[in-house]
Amino acid sequence: MIVDFLFYVFATVLVASAAMVVSARNPVHSVLFLILAFFNAAALFLIVGAEFLAMILVIVYVGAVAVLFLFVVMMLDVDFIQLRSGFQRYLPIGALVGVVLFVELLSAIGGWKLAPQAGQLRFAPIDAKVSNTEAIGRILYTDYVFLFQAAGLVLLVAMIGAIVLTLRDRKTSRHQNIRQQTERKVADTLEMVTVGLGTGTGTDFYRPKVAEVAASDEAVHGHEGHGHGGHGHGH
Repeated sequence: MIVDFLFYVFATVLVASAAMVVSARNPVHSVLFLILAFFNAAALFLIVGAEFLAMILVIVYVGAVAVLFLFVVMMLDVDFIQLRSGFQRYLPIGALVGVVLFVELLSAIGGWKLAPQAGQLRFAPIDAKVSNTEAIGRILYTDYVFLFQAAGLVLLVAMIGAIVLTLRDRKTSRHQNIRQQTERKVADTLEMVTVGLGTGTGTDFYRPKVAEVAASDEAVHGHEGHGHGGHGHGH
């Protein structure tokens, strides 16, 4: 009786918090409701005896993923008004995608059938020698290993797509010249200097060519100055 009562309580809070995740206007509140949903889902896993899944849900999703979402939302200066500005423009495309997904869900639910042996599996005895963690490992890495790897590939593609869509090349960004770095020689940047007795730890050591670098910088700036002066004189 108590187990049934706790199940309905946790399930109700889970559904309500999941609805608030997508309906809350403040993104910080959405992440907090997401954390609440994860906790209630972990409680449901504990009720059915899947303690390993419950702990993984709390440690990985609540302790890492959800907190990371919260930090990203709070620390990034995201202009949500600008993000919502194109809502009306893309509304027909979004509605079309939603209708397609809804039809797919209806076709999947309509073609679903209960296996004849499903009722007997509920009362099948569980081997006491197999732990909860081992049973999950057998299902993921033995029975459905190809589907598990396919899910990993799908997540990899999604990650690459997110990086490509959000990567922006700024004019102030500094770029490496790999060829110039690999072709760089010691003699181009360092010079040998003889040090007298008692003035250093060794007889010879390398030091940067400060004079040559300063002279080259002065020549470059001087050339730029003359160029600007000539340009101004022309006007």
